[in-house]
Amino acid sequence: MEFDLIQKYFVPLSQATNMDLDDLFIGDDGALVTPVADAQLVIVTDTLVEGIHFPVGSASYDIGWKALAVNLSDLAAMGAKPAFYSLALTLPQVDQAWLNGLAQGLADCASPYSIPLIGGDTTRGPLTLTVTAQGWVPKGRALLRKGAKAGEGIFVTGFIGEAGRGLSLALAGKGGDNPADLSSLNRLNRPVPRVGLGCALVGVASSAIDVSDGLLADLNHILVASKVGANLKSTDIPLSKPVQEWAGDEPLKPLCAGDDYELCFTASLDKVDQLYVLAEQQGVKLSQIGLISQQPGLLVDGVPLDMKKTGYNHFSG
Repeated sequence: MEFDLIQKYFVPLSQATNMDLDDLFIGDDGALVTPVADAQLVIVTDTLVEGIHFPVGSASYDIGWKALAVNLSDLAAMGAKPAFYSLALTLPQVDQAWLNGLAQGLADCASPYSIPLIGGDTTRGPLTLTVTAQGWVPKGRALLRKGAKAGEGIFVTGFIGEAGRGLSLALAGKGGDNPADLSSLNRLNRPVPRVGLGCALVGVASSAIDVSDGLLADLNHILVASKVGANLKSTDIPLSKPVQEWAGDEPLKPLCAGDDYELCFTASLDKVDQLYVLAEQQGVKLSQIGLISQQPGLLVDGVPLDMKKTGYNHFSG
């Protein structure tokens, strides 16, 4: 049964075009990959668990899409061009229609990058997906979290808090009856990784991270790694009107919500014009939201934040 499942649903996902397929055959004990000259391999892994990372009963297409997209977002944050991925899938039971949807979601998410599935594992148990994705970045030029410097600008792509609002809609059983709700649900279920811009930022941005646990929490990772601080201007943070209404009298709520999968990065202010040109070329909205400071700590409009109360933590009480 396991080998039939692999042959029917996952072998077709290995037929992408960005690799020498002589190196690849799902069915052996491992995948063979020929290194790219003058490049480093970036390896990222994310696990999605039903009831934790997606609501129970989520569409399998959306689960497949998101499982791959969140990994591609990690590659984008390091400036890496996606190359291939593997999948470990734990299923409570075999459901043909569910697997069809999952495979199609994976295929559609992978399609813009022509990246193949190169292997993985299937087993029985609570619904869980673990994707490991790999990408290539020019040697010694990967975007890291530790490069931010005082006086640099802080930038973010897209809109913040859309996925958080989408999750609140999903948990309330609302299915996107209007364009604003549908947009938020799509940002939750089918995030679009900023791969093109991430690759374009190599040699331009000084540090970067993707927004997965909330803007404030993820920006703080940059600050800690770089041993600097930051001051954000709340009115410059890109929030849609529906998200502002959702936040109500909790202005930090969208900044603490996870699953945006936008890029947050820093760069010298003399590169601002270049950054906006790159973003426009990629069709991505870009906003400068603050400045890096020498003094450690994260401030919003000059007010220090208690970082223990921001962002998502898997192991918090």
